[in-house]
Amino acid sequence: MSENYDLFPNLLEMAPVVPEGSILSRTFYKDERLSAILFSFAAGEELSEHTSAYPAILHFLSGRAHLKLGEDESIVEAGAWARMAPKLPHTVVAETPVVMLLLMLR
Repeated sequence: MSENYDLFPNLLEMAPVVPEGSILSRTFYKDERLSAILFSFAAGEELSEHTSAYPAILHFLSGRAHLKLGEDESIVEAGAWARMAPKLPHTVVAETPVVMLLLMLR
């Protein structure tokens, strides 16, 4: 790392290993403007509907999930990316094991 940048060469290698029936998260970067969190979901696990006080970005790095953003529902796979406004209700349900990057912006 440098005082001018932060480099994480492989986020999937940093994702926590998730036991069956679990969701694990790891915050790997945080400053006054950004929090970067890796989520690992076992197949069938769900983040039930909730909101965030901050704008956020979801980037799915592996797996397949059912994503609900407000009233809209989608099936997303590795490579999917979503931006969410503050206070948007959202839900993630892993259909397979999933690794997701959450970026919370302040």
